[in-house]
Amino acid sequence: MTPDQRAVRIGWTASLACLAILVLSDLALDESVAVLAGLFCLAPLIACSVLPTASTAAVMGLALAAAIASGFWNHDLNEPQQTVRIMGVLVIGSAAVAIAEVRVRRERRFAEMAQIAEAAQRAILPVLPHHAGGIDISARYESAVEGALVGGDLYDCYHTRDVTRLLIGDVRGKGIGGVEQAARVIRAFRQAAARQTTLADVASDMDEYLVPFFDDEEFVTALLVESIAPDRLDLVSAGHPPALMLRRGDGLAPIEIPNGLPLGTGLVAGFTETAVLWEPGDRLLLYTDGLSEARDETGEFLDLAQLKAPLAEPHALDGVLDVVRRHVRGGSLGDDLALVLLEHPAA
Repeated sequence: MTPDQRAVRIGWTASLACLAILVLSDLALDESVAVLAGLFCLAPLIACSVLPTASTAAVMGLALAAAIASGFWNHDLNEPQQTVRIMGVLVIGSAAVAIAEVRVRRERRFAEMAQIAEAAQRAILPVLPHHAGGIDISARYESAVEGALVGGDLYDCYHTRDVTRLLIGDVRGKGIGGVEQAARVIRAFRQAAARQTTLADVASDMDEYLVPFFDDEEFVTALLVESIAPDRLDLVSAGHPPALMLRRGDGLAPIEIPNGLPLGTGLVAGFTETAVLWEPGDRLLLYTDGLSEARDETGEFLDLAQLKAPLAEPHALDGVLDVVRRHVRGGSLGDDLALVLLEHPAA
C-alpha cells in the first residue's frame, strides 16, 4: 500500500467514525436534552483534509442524509431549528468540498514542481561511466537535505580516447546556493580538463575560473585523479580529504599527497601532482567529508578502517553507505556524502 492509499484509508476511517459516533450519540440522547445533528458537518471537515474532492462530497452527502434522518428520530423534522441544522451541514459540507478541491489542485501543482526540481537536480549531477580509461567506476550520492537529490558535494568524469580525468569536490555551503556553485565547479572542471595538458594545470585553471563567482567565504575542496598509465594514477589535492586505497591482499590506507589550498580562493600559486602505483584488483575510494566527519551519538567520528570489509565486496559502495548509516545517529546523515570508487580491473 502506497502512502497516498494509506492516507485515503485513514481519511475514510476517521470521517465515517466521527459521523457514526455523532449519530449514535444523537440517537442515545433525548431530544429535550440536546440534538447533535448540527455537528454532523465535522465529518466532511475531517474528510477534506485528506480525501479527494469526490470522496469528500460523498462524506458530505452521508452527513446531510444523517442530519435529515435525525429529524425523524428526534421528531422535529419540521421545526425551524432542525432546518437550520440541516442548512448548516449543507453549507459547511459544501465548503469542505471546495477546500478539498483547492487542496488537491495545490498538491498536484506541488507534485509537478517536485518532478521538475528532481529532473533539474539529476541534470546537475553527472552520471559517471561504468568504465573509462581502463578503470571501473561506480558512484553514490546521498543528500543530507530531506527531499533533495544533490547538494554542495559533486563528482564528474572527463574522458576521451587519450585521457581520463575524475573529480570529486565539496563546495562550502548548503541549499540552493551550494547546488548552484557545485554546478559551476563541474563546468569549470569540464572546460579545464578538455584544454589543459596536466592535472595540476587543470586545478589551476579551475581555481582561476571560479574566483570571480565565489565570495570571500566561499571555496571548494577537490581531489582530481588522472589515469596516466595502466599501473599508475596521478592525483592532485585542493584541500580535500585523502583517497583511500585498498590494495589486493593488503590493508586499507589513505593516499598521502601534498594538500593544496581549496579552489576559488585565488591564493593558489600552483598544485603538486603525485603519481600512485596500483595493480589489478586495487580499489581507490574518493569521498567527501560527509564520510570522514560522520559522527555517532557520542560525537565520535567514523573509523574509516571499518570500510575495509565492505570495500572488498562486489557492491562496495552500498556496503560503505550501510556502515555510515549504522554509525550516525538515527541513520540520518548530517552532511552531504559523495562516493566514487575506482577499481583496477583484474586481467
